Amino acid sequence: MKKSTILTVLAATFVGTVIGWAAAAATYQKTGVVKEVGADTFTLDLGKEEWRFYTDGSTQGKDAVKAGQKVTVTYKQLATKIEAKK
Repeated sequence: MKKSTILTVLAATFVGTVIGWAAAAATYQKTGVVKEVGADTFTLDLGKEEWRFYTDGSTQGKDAVKAGQKVTVTYKQLATKIEAKK
């Protein structure tokens, strides 16, 4: 195998590892009592504030969420659109 090919594979592996680590590090958790459950949302009572979470088909455990239940939610903050203003 050529030296340049090996270096390219190593560089791609390194970049993939860094991107994967950065994505995994950007998760957060909130624990509270479920106040309200909708078709694709639920509200979590954190004591002094309430947070609304949105779910989709890939959300694990969403079908088991019931009002009054204490849960821990793992989530990511992800920008879906950025608009520059003048």
